[in-house]
Amino acid sequence: MALIVQKYGGTSVADLDHIKRVADRVKAIYDQGNQIAVVVSAMAGVTDQLVQWVREIETKQSNGEYDTVVSTGEQVTVGLLAIALQALGVPARSWLGWQVPFETNCFYGSARITNVKSEGIAGCLAKGEVPIVAGFQGISPEGRITTLGRGGSDTSAVALAAALNADRCDICTDVNGVFTADPRIVPGAQKLDKITYEEMLEMASQGAKVLQTRSVEMAMKHNVTLRVISSFLDSGGTFVLGEENIVEQEKISGVTYSCEEAKVTLVSVSDKPGTAAALFGPLAEAGINVDMIVQNIAEDGKSTDMTFTVPRSDLQKALSVIESNSIKLSFKRVDSDPNVAKISVIGVGMRSHAGVAGTMFSALAEKGINIQVISTSEIKISVLISEEYAELAVRSLHAAYGFDAE
Repeated sequence: MALIVQKYGGTSVADLDHIKRVADRVKAIYDQGNQIAVVVSAMAGVTDQLVQWVREIETKQSNGEYDTVVSTGEQVTVGLLAIALQALGVPARSWLGWQVPFETNCFYGSARITNVKSEGIAGCLAKGEVPIVAGFQGISPEGRITTLGRGGSDTSAVALAAALNADRCDICTDVNGVFTADPRIVPGAQKLDKITYEEMLEMASQGAKVLQTRSVEMAMKHNVTLRVISSFLDSGGTFVLGEENIVEQEKISGVTYSCEEAKVTLVSVSDKPGTAAALFGPLAEAGINVDMIVQNIAEDGKSTDMTFTVPRSDLQKALSVIESNSIKLSFKRVDSDPNVAKISVIGVGMRSHAGVAGTMFSALAEKGINIQVISTSEIKISVLISEEYAELAVRSLHAAYGFDAE
């Protein structure tokens, strides 16, 4: 008998027919003698509607009322799925985030889980019941409902699996696993049977939409075995594991892209100690995440050009922060470009294989694609290019690393 936590996202519980299909899947696992806890999101489109209603009244998220409203979608789903299971003869009970509880901090709209008191869920499982748990929501030290941000149900499921010491956590979605590239762009993309936490974390942070970054971080921290699997198939999927569980690593595991970046360049910034802190400190205080950074020293050694990327949605905010600190930074001008794309090749096999960067640069050069910025880590190489070449770059790199021939 295994203890399994399964998470179903909005597309998996999009309507009553989908919810009934999920109930059938859960019943099949339950009938095999397994213990199963289910974490669900709101039905597709519901959270978007709730957010829109809040913003039509108040553009700012204030005092947790935003969380009170947008968390209600999951309450509907847990109740409906519990009813559907009961109709199939499976004892089930719905649980809201505050009932578990998922304890969080007070950052309303983007709260982080600080603790999961799983005794109630464990007791439910011990009685032979199936707990249906609302993802995305928790409770603050002030006793108020909090939400974890978009994709937060993934994190809820992993946190619950860790607290219960579950055998695995299934993330059931609309794709049957993690692929070497986006199948919508690369028809020959291959499904990976296994991938490491580090690779999945890089893929999630570099544009892959399969898992939320924070959920992968938590799985790696607590050594929770993840399986990404289709909500509509009973087999296959991709296991996300520790590197020690994968015998032989391929050089590259995947090619990802993100068209949600914007490039900012400060031209002729004074090259002196404290300049970088004066730039990136205020950006961090404004909640703007800076990614790729390149600095070029001028020939006179007195000035430098500083180029970096920020989320495209934060570009105007970043430019305002820079302008408000212009006297301290002392630059000639600011250039910005929202029409860029970040392309990344990822794989822990880079540690033991040479030539990965050369293959990437040669493949892009053959297609006439100019590289604007380069960023590297131990298991990732990312380049910034013009957005119009994003799909061509992904397809070219996928072929260059031999995935198309498999």
